[in-house]
Amino acid sequence: MDNQQHITLIAKELNLPEKGVKNTFQLFQDGATIPFIARYRKELTGSLDEVQIAAIQRQMKKLEEIEDRKLTILNAIEEQQKLTPELRSKIMLTWDANELEDIYLPYKRRKKTRADIAREYGLEPLAKIIMSQKGSNIDEQARRFLNKEITSIEEAIQGASDIIAEWVSEDQHIREILRNNFRKYAKIVSRVVPKMKENAGNYQDYFEFEESLSRCPSHRYLAMMRGKKEGILKITLVIDDEKARTMMERKFIRSHGHEARLIAEAIADSYDRLIFPSVETQIFNDFREKADDAAIDVFSKNLRQLLLSPPLGQKAVVAVDPGFRTGCKVVCLSVNGDFLEYKTIFPNEPQRLIQEAEHILIEMVHKYSIEAIAIGNGTASRETRAFIEKIHFPIKPEIYIVNESGASIYSASEVARDEFPNLDLTVRGAISIGRRLMDPLAELVKIDAKSIGVGQYQHDVHQGKLKESLDMTVMSCVNKVGVNLNTASQHILTYIAGIGPTLAKNIVAYRRDNGEFKQISQLKSVPRLGEKAFEQASGFLRIRDAENPLDNTGVHPESYSLVSKMAKTIRLDLSEFIRNKDKRSTIRPEDFVTDSVGLPTLQDIMLELDKPGLDPRGEVRPFRFDERIRSIDDVYTEMVVPGIVTNLTNFGAFVDIGAKQDALLHISQITDTFIQSPADVLKLGQELMAKVLSVDISRKRINLTLLF
Repeated sequence: MDNQQHITLIAKELNLPEKGVKNTFQLFQDGATIPFIARYRKELTGSLDEVQIAAIQRQMKKLEEIEDRKLTILNAIEEQQKLTPELRSKIMLTWDANELEDIYLPYKRRKKTRADIAREYGLEPLAKIIMSQKGSNIDEQARRFLNKEITSIEEAIQGASDIIAEWVSEDQHIREILRNNFRKYAKIVSRVVPKMKENAGNYQDYFEFEESLSRCPSHRYLAMMRGKKEGILKITLVIDDEKARTMMERKFIRSHGHEARLIAEAIADSYDRLIFPSVETQIFNDFREKADDAAIDVFSKNLRQLLLSPPLGQKAVVAVDPGFRTGCKVVCLSVNGDFLEYKTIFPNEPQRLIQEAEHILIEMVHKYSIEAIAIGNGTASRETRAFIEKIHFPIKPEIYIVNESGASIYSASEVARDEFPNLDLTVRGAISIGRRLMDPLAELVKIDAKSIGVGQYQHDVHQGKLKESLDMTVMSCVNKVGVNLNTASQHILTYIAGIGPTLAKNIVAYRRDNGEFKQISQLKSVPRLGEKAFEQASGFLRIRDAENPLDNTGVHPESYSLVSKMAKTIRLDLSEFIRNKDKRSTIRPEDFVTDSVGLPTLQDIMLELDKPGLDPRGEVRPFRFDERIRSIDDVYTEMVVPGIVTNLTNFGAFVDIGAKQDALLHISQITDTFIQSPADVLKLGQELMAKVLSVDISRKRINLTLLF
């Protein structure tokens, strides 16, 4: 494997400096992680961010896969004793997957074709005579090839034509031209399968639909593909067939008369039977990959915003999983999120045990000095909030509505069973709601990201790519925020750079057996946690009230001596240096540049010392829906409503307005100016005011326009 060639190809493909790509490549080879490289190796990479570094990693993997495929193809052709130096060179020089398969096509083992059968009957010389176009009498030539299997001139010519059709279909240049034609000019056409029409209401926009493939957005493509998979839609690609055949004829036909007519017929057969279906499949696969990537990108961006939602922080919380017939599950959580008490109350229909429910809540709030109440946003959420707001607490806690998507998945998971083996599923769900308010990141990492409900078509896209992207997003968010080494769960420690499940388990066990960590360097005493893991992880871990105040910052331990040197320069001890921003600002980072430490790292250190231990996620705020709205029946055109963004897609934003059915804010209704994506303007969890454009109760659809 030629690493330098890969580096050059990646730099060109991603339009990145070759030096930065080369150093990133080497860091990966040395076992570095993306968060570590982006945060602590800026001098080597040229300050590449996580997105660019991840793109380099993906391209590395892609090129390695092509390398492996080349070796497989070379071995297969060599076994056939058909590998020439020219063919080997041609294979080694290509880095396009489709082109590579085109080169291999004539040598690919496959089911016996019509052309194979014709060759067995000895008709390949006749095919060569026709293709030579020398004005031969083809009927007379064909007569020479009659035998017990080929009994007529027509059969002989047909067999030769089958061979010519296969030759045409294996022409690499023709296939590439046709692929380019598909990419530029093809239309994607969707038609409903007649017998499925009655029960296909969700797909009625695609019953009679066509548009240019190059302009088809990923969400529309994936919707049509889902309809095809369910047997509701028939999806095809359409191009100018006549133009394509004419282009092929220009390459192969150099004469007039009988031979030219036979070749034209073979070209038409090759196009219809062999080339079009094959190239259409390639184009569908290419476009599917792009659509998957676009959908996964949206999902990952939404997940990032959700994971980085502002936390309530360390406050005692009452968490309510609301319900009607089965009641509301209520739990109390300590300032550290520890489970304290559980009750079920029935303030809603049909029981309406209001006084009893009030008494229980007032007692809980008083007993545990509750500062906030978290209510899940599912069934009976609005009714439960209205009930709690009427309670006369001595000191009224702030009320928050919490998105509970995936809470039921967590409550039935192995993680939840390990945490609360003696509690019922419904109680675990309520605990999860409360903890989501206190620290969304710490709680949401316990749930399969696909179950959180911030993407579209997550079950339709490539599942391996989706998991890889979402895992990377979770890791990025966890390391961006950092975790408290003495309180972090085993699950969240798993996502710290360089840790993983085994070391996370060992860290928790060490903490249990030896007490709290006093300094980051103690990590080296954790079983199986070596120097490389310490290097990758230590900068993302925090210890409050540590012996060394730098242990509660994002400054990497490898830079501690440098910070101490800065402090000594202005005659301050380390603690005073961190506390006193005015004196610290007299330091010139440029004066401390060395061969191994550059200005980017020094600037990061100074920024980190400005906010030691500060959570970068901001503060959570309560939100209120329009009191007039309880369901979609309460929504009407021209109504102005507050809402909160629950999901972002490429075509618009979904907004919760309290109607138990998210409304759509189409991209065209977000701003008067052109935007590539709703994410250019909106964020997940953003509060906004909107006007209702339309309501379709039968299809459960609400359309909004944003008010500025």
